Amino acid sequence: MPSLRERFTNYLNGDNIVSRLLGKAEERTGIKKYYLATGSICSLGLYLVFGYGASLVCNLIGFVYPAYRSIKAIESADKTDDTIWLTYWVVYGVFSVVEFFSDIFLFWFPFYYLGKCAFLLWCMAPFTWNGSQTIYSRFIRPTFLKHHQTVDSVVSDLSGQALNTAENVTRQVLQTLTSSRSLLAPEGGQQALPSTSHSKNQ
Repeated sequence: MPSLRERFTNYLNGDNIVSRLLGKAEERTGIKKYYLATGSICSLGLYLVFGYGASLVCNLIGFVYPAYRSIKAIESADKTDDTIWLTYWVVYGVFSVVEFFSDIFLFWFPFYYLGKCAFLLWCMAPFTWNGSQTIYSRFIRPTFLKHHQTVDSVVSDLSGQALNTAENVTRQVLQTLTSSRSLLAPEGGQQALPSTSHSKNQ
């Protein structure tokens, strides 16, 4: 099994957008892609620890590239990449919900955003044992298979109640409008009679 460094080197030498960008930078600067990549990762790590707006940078990393890859997956004929990025977004959604409740207690840790960014990068990493595949297969999928019938019944009941509520509200609004028109009609008729008789006398 290749080491993490070998996998990293193979990825940098592969055919992907990161490799192409680093290749162009290598041609202009003369610095090897490996050093450019490690230097960029170290700089990003330091910024996430000490820089301003680390939360925004971290969220952009977790959203922009996956959104770009998801659009490409939708437009491609292959459905395998659709499953890969759908899995990522499921894990990302669950993580966002968990983070909403834990962020109050964890955001002040110095390495919080660095850890969050590393977690999101692991979830979108281009290998089979990345974070989204691991978390989905070990935690989310078993939980879903165990409770999805209960969730479906609850969602169905809530949908039925919402439709009934909407129908009742619509019916009450229509009845109110109808009764209002019936109350206003005699007043309009009484006001119209004098003008009619006056025109006949003339």
